[in-house]
Amino acid sequence: MDYEQFKAAVFKLTSIDLSAYKEKQMRRRIDTLINKHKIDGYENFVATLKSDKDVFEEFVSYLTINVSEFYRNPDQWELMDKEYIPELIKKFGKNLKIWSAACSTGDEPYSLVMALSRHIPLNQIRITATDIDKQIIAQAKTGLYAEKSLTGIPKDLKEKYFTKVGTNSYQISDEIKSRVTFQQHNLLKDKYPDNVHFIVCRNVLIYFTEEAKEEVFVKFNKALAKGGLLFIGSTEQIMNHKEIGYERRNSFYYEKP
Repeated sequence: MDYEQFKAAVFKLTSIDLSAYKEKQMRRRIDTLINKHKIDGYENFVATLKSDKDVFEEFVSYLTINVSEFYRNPDQWELMDKEYIPELIKKFGKNLKIWSAACSTGDEPYSLVMALSRHIPLNQIRITATDIDKQIIAQAKTGLYAEKSLTGIPKDLKEKYFTKVGTNSYQISDEIKSRVTFQQHNLLKDKYPDNVHFIVCRNVLIYFTEEAKEEVFVKFNKALAKGGLLFIGSTEQIMNHKEIGYERRNSFYYEKP
């Protein structure tokens, strides 16, 4: 059995698409796991995955992303659901242009799709998600998460859009994944989109210098449509928001008036 056949067998067994991972690194990691269990080749490893629950669990957790969490700071997401999404729809209609910047492992753009799905038909939701790290984007595309990452998700959405894989991992549904387009993007160097209705960038800029932070907030402001909103993290604030063109709507929501 070659690696392509192995990928197909794993997909059949777990619904996890190994094509989304960088092949060289993933093969190296899988080969290490195979050697650790003294198994000879991919075919025997697949047979072991089918028959040995512990090896199966170890393999799945090997591929699972431990993100901070979905719906981080649930009260802020509730505010989005009750107040800001309806407001944005009223202003701009249902074809909203949304950007999840520095999206990391995908929990944020996928949370956005789920939040929007309460207001807009799924097939009308489009989110652009960007990150500087190619590999992290590849992981985000697989949509496999540790159970503890899911605690903030409203129960109905968790039941509707996640499937349990193994004991402690969950796969997010393709209908949510298909609403997000991932791209590589450097916040300090690359061109920003324009006329965006809603930008979400949370808990990333804390790692930036004050100068870099301000540069990014100014660029976000330029990227927003008039009346558009920026949603930032609970550890962040825009000290000089008025000078750089924002109106503060709430501790973490800023509007371009």
